[in-house]
Amino acid sequence: MAKQGKSPKDAGEPRKLVASNKKARHDYHIDDVFEAGLVLQGTEVKSLRLGRANLTDGFIDIDGGEAWLHGVHIPEYSQGSWTNHAARRKRKLLLNRAEIDKIERKVSEKGLTVIPLSLYFVKGRAKVEIGVAKGKKSWDKRQALSEREFDREKQVELGRRLKGMRD
Repeated sequence: MAKQGKSPKDAGEPRKLVASNKKARHDYHIDDVFEAGLVLQGTEVKSLRLGRANLTDGFIDIDGGEAWLHGVHIPEYSQGSWTNHAARRKRKLLLNRAEIDKIERKVSEKGLTVIPLSLYFVKGRAKVEIGVAKGKKSWDKRQALSEREFDREKQVELGRRLKGMRD
């Protein structure tokens, strides 16, 4: 669940991974990646600290010069009371004006969309990594799978040869 990794901007700061969207990298060509903060309620933060979130159906929309995260499921906090949050509400992303304008220009191109790639904590703050992406065709997906399988077989064969084993 929780892994330690490196933030794209702060190479020295560890990050606690809450959720990643593995399906996004399979279904899309990622062109550009941004890191954005999230405006969250208290129970959402507590639920995220327990490692509970699902980015699979999420997408980002630019509306009125503001970036919004839609479709991300952060389940209700189990010890929450009447102050609990809605699980699939839209959440505001914290990006500066230049980043929002750059994303908006790219999305105006045909066939590009903005999707969440991962959700994590850096220095106690919730961040989401978003990517400007273009959908893959089915043959692209098959080609990526065959390349990955070929690389895996190549590594196995190399390991066998290094150990002195033959076919």
